[in-house]
Amino acid sequence: MSDVSPTTLRVETRDDGAAFVTLARALVHNAIDDVMIAELTAVLVRLDATAAVRMVVLAAEGKSFSAGADLGWMKRMAGYGMAENLADAQSLADLMKVLNGLSKPTIARVQGAAYGGGVGLIACCDIAVASETAVFSLSEVRLGLIPAVISPYVIAAMGARAARRWFLTAERFDAAEARRQGLVHQVVAAERLDDAVEALLAGLRQGAPGAQAAAKDLIGAVANQPVSELLIADTARRIALLRVADEGREGISAFLEKRAPSWGV
Repeated sequence: MSDVSPTTLRVETRDDGAAFVTLARALVHNAIDDVMIAELTAVLVRLDATAAVRMVVLAAEGKSFSAGADLGWMKRMAGYGMAENLADAQSLADLMKVLNGLSKPTIARVQGAAYGGGVGLIACCDIAVASETAVFSLSEVRLGLIPAVISPYVIAAMGARAARRWFLTAERFDAAEARRQGLVHQVVAAERLDDAVEALLAGLRQGAPGAQAAAKDLIGAVANQPVSELLIADTARRIALLRVADEGREGISAFLEKRAPSWGV
């Protein structure tokens, strides 16, 4: 990433290892355009490579988390040919891949409405906590489009059966329904949202950074796979590697000695 500060985001890195990335286009309900896509991708890549950063919170300012695609961006895309549209879609797909594959724990702090690509951003985060006033919609079909590049992550979160309804009807649904469908993990009163995020961060700080990265990789390797001899051997190898690693030895020693491990101090 260049030294130029992003224009669509605010980035704050705290001494406790938490980095807050805030969508900062409140006047347009944090709608996603090509500039935000490029800036958010670059920021996430940089934070993932920063050793001092242990956790990333994706937040938004204003009333909405994200209204999805920016209208001006959509107008430009309507005038593009196939090759330009493909490149444009690929950039959004790359952003979702980067967020979903971040090696560090990610939390979506959802304070307001999330539509289309905004739902995709939430689904790509490891943990999502939402205000009880938040609303959601996968609204693409009402524009003659489909939630294509976000679909692997939204379907992984909500399941194919739920997607059959919400992708096709483009209905709005509330935070309680989003939790029931698996899109968000926790719903709290608006005034408790920051407290809920801080509680999650405190819990995450108790985990070993390397083990958390390995756990995320494990989920990707095991999810939706048959329990084959190859998979069993792979999982055995993964735990054996961590047991002999410095972090694993430190964690076990700390537990036996009834002290805090080095990363939890």
